[in-house]
Amino acid sequence: MKKILLILLSFLTFSAQAAESAEGEEFSPGDMIMHHVGDDYVWEFAHGVTLPLPVILYGENGLDIFSSSNFFNENHELQPYKGYVMEHGHIYYANEEGEPRTVKGENGEEKPVGPIDLSITKNVASMFVSVLLLFVVFLSIAGSYKKNRGRAPRGLQSFFEPIIVFVRDDIAKTNIGPKYERYMPYLLTIFFFIWFNNLLGLIPGGANLTGNIAVTLTLAVFTLLITVFSGNKSYWGHIFNTPGVPWWLKWGIPIMPLVEVIGIFTKPFSLMVRLFANITAGHIIILSLFSLIFIFESVAIGPVSVAFATFMNFLELFVALLQAYIFTLLSAMYFGGAVEEHDHHTDLGHGDAPHVVTAH
Repeated sequence: MKKILLILLSFLTFSAQAAESAEGEEFSPGDMIMHHVGDDYVWEFAHGVTLPLPVILYGENGLDIFSSSNFFNENHELQPYKGYVMEHGHIYYANEEGEPRTVKGENGEEKPVGPIDLSITKNVASMFVSVLLLFVVFLSIAGSYKKNRGRAPRGLQSFFEPIIVFVRDDIAKTNIGPKYERYMPYLLTIFFFIWFNNLLGLIPGGANLTGNIAVTLTLAVFTLLITVFSGNKSYWGHIFNTPGVPWWLKWGIPIMPLVEVIGIFTKPFSLMVRLFANITAGHIIILSLFSLIFIFESVAIGPVSVAFATFMNFLELFVALLQAYIFTLLSAMYFGGAVEEHDHHTDLGHGDAPHVVTAH
């Protein structure tokens, strides 16, 4: 019931924004969708309900900190402020005409220039909210474990304990092995961080944090660094001296070492793209279905669009959990491959390539 109410609220919010757009100019679904899935200096929860966020800039004028509301006049139109101008979601230096100042690049093209931008944008603010939520939830659970030691779990503890045990037993232990405990804090963190932010992105007015490729890149880099620094002698031996491969593929024409090194980076790259693409695609599909109502302006299309959008919202609830599970599972598999011990015995026999027996 709550989810249905959220969907209706989302639809009413979207309808108000689309109607407002239609009054002033022709409705543009592309602009509307990019506005919702992109980052911004203002957090818009619903039509007319916005939260200006802090702008933090460092450049020619030194350190400047002010509210993003200064870029808007009474009619909510963009205006220059303190020598800066906001355009297409970026802040640049303003020229005398109040437009972005440009310089010629190496190829002769004019490029806008701006200061170093350290602003608290919508995605950054959403990340702070999710981190605060994670602290509140899991500090509460930790307190419950201390109070209910030896007793049945209660409240939040009873809901999250099976999920935590699932991550430990079915993801960490199964894929990493005896050394799983050192990786549990990271695996639990990324699982719940991704899951919570996926769900927050489905709430009307929520930010598309996990649909931001910079965020998924950062998570993938963490997985890469942990994998690389956890790699034991056997792990690096498989990369630079792959067993069971003819010597000329390793030392004559080093194809296998090259392929293995490339594989080190393609694995986290796939993590980054998979999470970014699935979450962003879900938001775009839902917003596109809503847009059909205002494109066709037909009473017959409205109920159909709402029905499909409702179905997609419920599907996105499953995708939110699935993507958190996949990212955590693959990270655990990479860690397991890095710490796994191999015992190789070669039997040359009569063939050209050695036969390898691997004991796990």
